[in-house]
Amino acid sequence: MSETKNRSQTPKFILFLLGLVCLVQILPFYLGISAAFKDSRDLSSAWSFPLSELTMQNFTIALERGNVGRAVLNSAIVTVLATVLVVVIGALASYPLARRRTKWNNFILVLTLTVMMIPPLSILVPLIRLLKSLGLMNSYMGLVLPLVAFGLPQAIFLYTQSLRGITESLEEAAKIDGAGTLRTFFSIVLPLLKPVTITVVILTGTNVWNEFALSSYIMTTNEMRTLAPAIASFFGAAGSNVNAAIAGSFLGVLPVLVAYLFLQKYFIKGMLAGAVK
Repeated sequence: MSETKNRSQTPKFILFLLGLVCLVQILPFYLGISAAFKDSRDLSSAWSFPLSELTMQNFTIALERGNVGRAVLNSAIVTVLATVLVVVIGALASYPLARRRTKWNNFILVLTLTVMMIPPLSILVPLIRLLKSLGLMNSYMGLVLPLVAFGLPQAIFLYTQSLRGITESLEEAAKIDGAGTLRTFFSIVLPLLKPVTITVVILTGTNVWNEFALSSYIMTTNEMRTLAPAIASFFGAAGSNVNAAIAGSFLGVLPVLVAYLFLQKYFIKGMLAGAVK
């Protein structure tokens, strides 16, 4: 009897925990939406939704004063460029590391992974000096190149582990048919890496889109500022406009949310494939 009673109560307990987790996840979005559509002079409770006095003023301030629209465009350009470079360079660099397991290649792989342990801000001063000497300050490539350098180790690791799980018989058959190394890689190997490629795209794209520290020092002009520093500009010593900052945050999260909804199933496949290997 006790076992039957415990079994009948277990699903309810699990549903309660799931409902609690959903509530914790949804609650910040509710508070954010409430603040985004509430007038900055409204001193009512943050829990109350302004049903009778909805305003779009915060979104207008975010677009006009905060220049969030331009910041979203800058972030999109930087994200696309950095993600494409990380995918292409990471996949090409991982191919010989996975297929030729020599001591030298293993050393290169370990050395590449150690870059993941280096905080980006620890090399900020020499990085800024280098970018100034190259004339890359306040330019897309000035921000893209450091982000690619810090994103490559993760991509190389994921690609290398996936490539080691793919049999070499297909590549040998392609070479017998006369295909070169690059054609074999792009025609045979790369299509098999679709799950991990989607994973790299999502992880790299999300990290670049949300990047704040490097972009704050490299993109210093209002026209070249990316999304995170643009939202941070609403907070200052003279005062803060929380409502406009939240409205700008919602404008900035929409592209990422749409992209994730379309790539969600590939992301799950990629993570499962990496876990199995």
